[in-house]
Amino acid sequence: MSKARPAKLDLPDFGMPTVPPEIPAELYTQRLAQLRQRAKDRGFDRVLVYADREHSASLSYLSGFDPRFEESVLIVGPAGEPAILVGNECRGMAAQAPLKLRTVLFQDMSLPGQPRDSSAPLDEILTAEGIGPGTRVGVIGWKTYARPDAIDAPAFLVDELRRLTGPTGSVVNATDMMINAADGLRVINEVDQLAAFEYASCQTSDGIRRVLFGLEPGMAESEAVRLLNWNGMPLSCHVMLTAGPRAFLGLPSPGARRIERGDPLTVAFGVWGALSCRAGFVVADADELPAGIHDYVDRLVGPYFEAIAEWYGALHVGQTGGALWEIIDRHIGGEFFGVSLNPGHQIHLDEWVNSPVYRGSQIRLASGMAMQCDIIPATGTEYFTTNIEDGLALADESLRQAFAAAYPDAWKRIQARRRFMSEALGIELHPDVLPFSNTPAYLPPFLLRPDVAMTLAG
Repeated sequence: MSKARPAKLDLPDFGMPTVPPEIPAELYTQRLAQLRQRAKDRGFDRVLVYADREHSASLSYLSGFDPRFEESVLIVGPAGEPAILVGNECRGMAAQAPLKLRTVLFQDMSLPGQPRDSSAPLDEILTAEGIGPGTRVGVIGWKTYARPDAIDAPAFLVDELRRLTGPTGSVVNATDMMINAADGLRVINEVDQLAAFEYASCQTSDGIRRVLFGLEPGMAESEAVRLLNWNGMPLSCHVMLTAGPRAFLGLPSPGARRIERGDPLTVAFGVWGALSCRAGFVVADADELPAGIHDYVDRLVGPYFEAIAEWYGALHVGQTGGALWEIIDRHIGGEFFGVSLNPGHQIHLDEWVNSPVYRGSQIRLASGMAMQCDIIPATGTEYFTTNIEDGLALADESLRQAFAAAYPDAWKRIQARRRFMSEALGIELHPDVLPFSNTPAYLPPFLLRPDVAMTLAG
């Protein structure tokens, strides 16, 4: 592999979609049927899907409805319309969900102090939905745990389920049906969902591009973050932009501090289906870096970009997660780089679904997976970090053909990004790899020279 170096590059305008792709109503019906089949295979009589404002991805995936302000519970039996338990404020939205649902008012889902005099007790609702002695119930929350009886839904719900099902029944965590890293329902995406993710990635990467090319010393963090030009899509995580000492924490929201020349800076912008992130120093060249780290590019950014390039080049349907982990470990696995989290993960409406990428993983990447190039050094030193986080998808030939036919404009953007990564950056991609970001692997180490980025080409 050639040695990575910074060079003056022209980041093309890959174009922006004007209308977000819609998920067809019939797709929700198909997803419900898939869940029912998995529930049958697992021996569940009923499946409950719990959702709140932060953890609504599985419910949204299944029904097209996500609760606002409140919590909600979807009850799925072997046949018929599922029941959706909602509070006072979500009844209207739930009734308009693309998936046909029976709306059941359960006012304990409502905000504190709101009326609670018009709904039946929880035990009566659950009993009416077929949950009783001997019933086998799978609960889908947010995460899986080592023990199947560990469930991240509220105690008032899980306790009532266990009381009703009794010693002859069972109540267990079934979230893996949704997020299993090999074949979870939300891990393998359909064409329409992938197109929606490409639209989302255009929004986040265009926002990051605006920050990179519009950043100026003297701006307050709160001013710089406006460059993201958020269009109102639901956020998958809070917006992050910090400079100076707080940038080392990575996760804070922007504040009033003025950005100074020489500052470290990090910015991340995530909406449903996509997240883009960059990090570096607010300088124009290495001479402006803090004393002692003028070798920032040679010591950190160059090896990092070389690792990213090989990671991208190794992606294809059938690749193991363990092979991807080994690439990153070989390049930047040393103590200095501090890469401790999974080098790559799956993304959906939530920013992190699961990850097949870890030491020794034999999980094979599958067609339809949406992946995140999320590989972050945490040096814990004055070298700070560098970051090139973007989204992509894996698609075999049949899925690629279906995508190109259904979404020709998005397909043109994808092909243009692939050419840019090959010709300008020297990153060769397998045909299975569909880059979704409008800043595909574009990494300027000096944030005041956004036209100078890392490359292996030439």
